[in-house]
Amino acid sequence: MSAGQYTPGPDRRPETEAGPTPSNAAQPSMDRAATYGNAPSYSPGAPGTPATGAAPSPTAGRAPERKVTRAGVIWAAVVAALVLLILLIIFILQNQELVLVKFLGFEGSVPLGMALFIAAVTGGVLVAAAGGARILQLRRNTHRSGTQQRR
Repeated sequence: MSAGQYTPGPDRRPETEAGPTPSNAAQPSMDRAATYGNAPSYSPGAPGTPATGAAPSPTAGRAPERKVTRAGVIWAAVVAALVLLILLIIFILQNQELVLVKFLGFEGSVPLGMALFIAAVTGGVLVAAAGGARILQLRRNTHRSGTQQRR
């Protein structure tokens, strides 16, 4: 264990460093399979360790596995979108200076934050349209190749 790291022992007290860890050859054969890289080794009679021959339960000492659900992913996406929306509103409110915008012969004054927002949304729509066209092209090609393989 390196300096500054804290690793609790079996009874939630910090382990003391007693020197180098004994090698696997000094342990009985059934304990050899139970040792892992940096895992602490315990003496068989230490409190809180299972008795020899007793198999620990598969969930002992581990947190239950969490499954990723669609609802959880959607909830996380909504939270992220709300945070981004709040940041966008702050950006627009802080950039209220009027700027002159010229486009294809049209000319007008728009707040700077709103002009940048409109430009970003327009760019996103163009990228989504190009991506959608490519997806449709790939689906059409996949469908055609599947139809030819069936013949």
